[in-house]
Amino acid sequence: MQLTIKYFGMLAEATSISEEQLQIDTCSVAELLISLKKQHPKLSNKDFKVAVNQELVANDYAITTETEIALLPPFAGG
Repeated sequence: MQLTIKYFGMLAEATSISEEQLQIDTCSVAELLISLKKQHPKLSNKDFKVAVNQELVANDYAITTETEIALLPPFAGG
């Protein structure tokens, strides 16, 4: 399946891209992150959340269809 991976803020800076397309088999968010950190080693020391189709998800969430994945850096608000 094809995934659209979007990087925001410091994560876009760390990867030098804001978006990419990946062809990948069904996997969990944790498995996807392992793959992304191998491809973009600078992600390994970054803290971020993962959203699937604009909803924050846990690392055990199963990605089973073509979807949009967003890697979101920590943010502050008030």
